[in-house]
Amino acid sequence: MTIKIQDLPNRAAFDVKSAQDLRTQFSKNPQEGLKAAAQQFETLFLQMVMKSMRDAVPQDGLFNSDQSRFYTGMLDQQMAQNLATSGKGVGFARLIEQQLGRNIPGAEALSAPAEAANAAGNALPLNASDGRHLNYKTVLGSLPTSAAYAASIGATAGTANADAPATSKEFVNRVWPHAVEVSRSTGIPPQFLVAHSALESGWGKSEIRQADGSSSHNLFGIKAGKNWTGATVAATTTEYVNGQPQQVVERFRAYASYEESFRDYANLLRNNSRYSAVIGSQSGTEFAKGLQQAGYATDPMYADKLSRIINGPTLRQALIG
Repeated sequence: MTIKIQDLPNRAAFDVKSAQDLRTQFSKNPQEGLKAAAQQFETLFLQMVMKSMRDAVPQDGLFNSDQSRFYTGMLDQQMAQNLATSGKGVGFARLIEQQLGRNIPGAEALSAPAEAANAAGNALPLNASDGRHLNYKTVLGSLPTSAAYAASIGATAGTANADAPATSKEFVNRVWPHAVEVSRSTGIPPQFLVAHSALESGWGKSEIRQADGSSSHNLFGIKAGKNWTGATVAATTTEYVNGQPQQVVERFRAYASYEESFRDYANLLRNNSRYSAVIGSQSGTEFAKGLQQAGYATDPMYADKLSRIINGPTLRQALIG
């Protein structure tokens, strides 16, 4: 399939397939691929500008909430993409094309117009030596699109922790589509579900692993009770007895994928009457308190820890960054 650059403004900023299509286009037509990649960089730049503008305005009004800020962030993402990919944008993408196009064979025509514009004073000058060590493969590999979670989903484990996400944003991108699916069946906002998996797995860096180092895909720390008939894995965990932490070895459920982990988590919440008050929660604080009151964890500070993630800047920036 060939990407049509003019079609990009009509696609959602969080469209996974756009990242896949861009890679395909880059391999078939590096010139057009570079053009699309440069527009994505400009999109990221505009997102940062819009976020800075939002942060400069108080957002503690009566009608503001985590949900409203989240969807406002998504709107800003889409607006930034439309600005960058419609018409001439703000010119940042063109400068990237000029600089990096020289490293693609046969792309002289791509950079020549921009150089002429520089000579005429219509574009910002850019030293050619600043970017000659880059090539189009490097640009594609670091492409910061809002739909970049497609790249993280296909990670493979070359070493024990090779499949662990490098950043909180990568973790959020990896689990977001599964959180959306569970949200539909539980009525719980997906960002709350992502926050809970982040707390239990240390943003994916401390998730429960098999003896060979491979992932158990258990992102919620769900133990294998006597009624569990699936795969299990033994791991050391911290339990609180009379308020005091103790290290114990427990058996946990193991899954074939993160999708399976999220679905089992949804079944636990829906089918266990203890969590009836949690279903449909729209307040992050109440969601966290409900889990603790239902006995999800023995840590006396569990609700407070989860609330801080839900309402904290790390999750917010990962969602809209």
